[in-house]
Amino acid sequence: MMSDLFSFLLSFVFNFIVAFLIVRYVYYPVKRNKNYIFTFLAFNTVIFFVLGLLSSIDLSIGVGFGLFAIFSVLRYRTNPIPIREMTYLFVLIALPVMNSILMNEGGYEQLVFANIAILIVLFLLEKGWGFHYEAQKSITYEKIELIKPQNREQLLVDLRQRTGLEITRCDIGRIDFLRDVAELKIYYQEPLEFSSASERIQGQAFLKSKIAPATQVEMLQNPRPEMCDTYK
Repeated sequence: MMSDLFSFLLSFVFNFIVAFLIVRYVYYPVKRNKNYIFTFLAFNTVIFFVLGLLSSIDLSIGVGFGLFAIFSVLRYRTNPIPIREMTYLFVLIALPVMNSILMNEGGYEQLVFANIAILIVLFLLEKGWGFHYEAQKSITYEKIELIKPQNREQLLVDLRQRTGLEITRCDIGRIDFLRDVAELKIYYQEPLEFSSASERIQGQAFLKSKIAPATQVEMLQNPRPEMCDTYK
């Protein structure tokens, strides 16, 4: 009895340490959101206890898939979360399911390898190693005379000077002649000093300070290569 209890507690400590490492040292340096951190660790802990207390491996697998099904239906519809946070939540839900099954089967070598592999992959993805991203911002631009096709090069030069960003292209959206403003989307290569995910988040405040006061700001990723196009 004591041996089973000790094994269960040891399994819980191992699972929690891995989850804590993912949240504290991979996710947290990028986005320090208390609510998400609470959700990640709470989900991970509760799911591990639910699956760990089930004696049948087949039943544990069934409950694990049931949890995924419930989560896919709910999806926090009252407060949609970004894809990145959704991915972390999926990983931290899958982690206790995997750990519980492997521990019940005695697959300790696979257990250690799988957890280390998950940590390494998430860490490398957050660092952005091997990738160079093109970022996008939506801005409100007041020099409406520069949106003319013959002035597009001047438009890009002006945007580069005012933002301090290496802008490669832009899209011209809605034009308001009453206020003499236009909605633009600018595409630029992310500065090398902000190439990793954590540095990109920390550098957003700096980049915002370089934009003119009339800008509105939403970071996106878009790989399209075309230059300055007009869209509706």
